[in-house]
Amino acid sequence: MASIQDIQNEIVEEFAMFDDWMDRYEYMIDLGKSVPVIDEQYKTEDNIIKGCQSKVWVHADLEEDKVKFSADSDAIITKGIIAILIRAWSGQKPADIIAADTAFIDQIGLKEHLSPTRANGLVSMIKQLKMYAVAYQSQLS
Repeated sequence: MASIQDIQNEIVEEFAMFDDWMDRYEYMIDLGKSVPVIDEQYKTEDNIIKGCQSKVWVHADLEEDKVKFSADSDAIITKGIIAILIRAWSGQKPADIIAADTAFIDQIGLKEHLSPTRANGLVSMIKQLKMYAVAYQSQLS
């Protein structure tokens, strides 16, 4: 399994291939289609990320000491954003997710190309995924 850092570098390189932000948005929308889709039973109020203007549901399971995320959103760009985070962090150990740097988000220029409400939503998504990791880490230790 590739490390979080390796996957994040890969994502940065992929985004660097596009000169134009419209192409990057298209790419994000494509990534959103590949997100592990959350089971309908987890599409509950409890799993909605607070602070997002669109609805984003995230669920996490612990499998063999690794956190597996699934998600869905009613907005295609938002689904792309959560897909990027899930790709970087799903299948990793909780401690590694907690320690993970989010500088790669800035490197792809995501924050400055999102509306303020979407940028806040991104911060909320990061917090939520890390909170799941913290909860699972406490179960493991």
